[in-house]
Amino acid sequence: MSTIADVNDDVKSDYDVIVVGGGPGGSTVAGLVAMDGHHVLLLEKETFPRYQIGESLLPATVHGVCALLGVRDEIERAGFVRKRGGTFRWGSNREPWTFSFAASERMAGPTSYAYQVERGQFDTILLDNAKRLGADVRQGHRVVGTVRNDDRVAGVRYVDDRGGEHIARARFVVDASGHGSRLHRDVDGEREYSPHFRNLALFGYFEGGHRMPAPNSGNILCAAFPDGWFWYIPLSDTLTSVGAVVRHSAAARVRGDLDAAYAGLIADCPLVAELLADASRATEPPYDELRVRKDYSYDRTALWCPGMVLVGDAACFIDPVFSSGVHLATYSGLLAARSINSALAGELPEERAFTEFELRYRREFTLFHDFLVAFYETSTDEQGYFTAASKLTGRAGTDPDAGFVDLVGGVSSTDFSRRLTGEVLAEGARLQVRGLLGEAAGAEPPLFPGGLVPSPDGRRWLMPGV
Repeated sequence: MSTIADVNDDVKSDYDVIVVGGGPGGSTVAGLVAMDGHHVLLLEKETFPRYQIGESLLPATVHGVCALLGVRDEIERAGFVRKRGGTFRWGSNREPWTFSFAASERMAGPTSYAYQVERGQFDTILLDNAKRLGADVRQGHRVVGTVRNDDRVAGVRYVDDRGGEHIARARFVVDASGHGSRLHRDVDGEREYSPHFRNLALFGYFEGGHRMPAPNSGNILCAAFPDGWFWYIPLSDTLTSVGAVVRHSAAARVRGDLDAAYAGLIADCPLVAELLADASRATEPPYDELRVRKDYSYDRTALWCPGMVLVGDAACFIDPVFSSGVHLATYSGLLAARSINSALAGELPEERAFTEFELRYRREFTLFHDFLVAFYETSTDEQGYFTAASKLTGRAGTDPDAGFVDLVGGVSSTDFSRRLTGEVLAEGARLQVRGLLGEAAGAEPPLFPGGLVPSPDGRRWLMPGV
């Protein structure tokens, strides 16, 4: 355990909230809590910009969370590659097939796109924004443990950028330190790895790769091959992120000489090999390295405890075929911020607020997980996938393409229990509307019976009808 000795009950908190980790999840929590007037300390062990994988965004992040943070326009101006949907060479159909975000009425119009981003730049925008909103952001500060007051997490122990050791106390600690988190064990429960996605990824970058024809040139391409699948993500006119996700049964292929393994995997996927026919491996840092990540699909049996909550990859992660990583990080950051703000304001008991957090977060994660189990059934064609997605999202009987797009666009946290105003309402779609319209978006119904609803500004929870 990373927890150190108890703290005296009469010691006053230094901060309202301490956020560990400055990635998208941590920056989202820090920004939204600081916007609500609370004293926030964010500790990030690295110095930005820093490299990170997970470069393909979903519309709910861009037009929902980033709009609530007030940073959507800056992201629009950053020059990232616009992503209108995705292209797949998958399943029993041997020809590539494409979906467009605009196929769903929930994302049609001004929100029917996302971006492919260089994470060093994107994450820096979000972290700088958290500081601008009032968070005390300290880079090069490494958290080494939590501090407890009886059965409650009450702060952290950290090492600053000069090697000095410190203790900072707060009413809430947010672990947003990623899949390598050392703190998540301080929340009750266990991390459980998925038996369905025991994969590993070997990935790198190319200069000069071909692009798909317009208007799909900015799409992510996911192409299956016998031992797994590839992602092909255009990050600029010339730079492409290329990763092989390899099944556990073929893990021996990713050993020894990684360059040879990478070349062999690409050769086994003709579509990707063709796109890279005139390309060369990137030589400029941070894109000059091959990297491996394994055992990356997992969940936890508990996501919070008194005084502490997990967000983003510290909580859970799912196979990246539908680009859900940054979406789940920012969405969980938003949910955590609403719970923290409500508890700090004394508007709701902590347990009530964080129960809403966990129920919504698990629903979103489970939706992606359950559909991915079906999606990995490679004997199905795209119409079969569309139908499976429509059933999961409550869109059965409507255009099956729309149900698939709702899910992979991050707008399908549907209310499975009942229909409201004649249709199943999507949490992600409402998030985009609130991000674009603010308080003018009006009141929302609860996501499930007895649940809470967002406040008009989107930063707290309210009882329905309040």
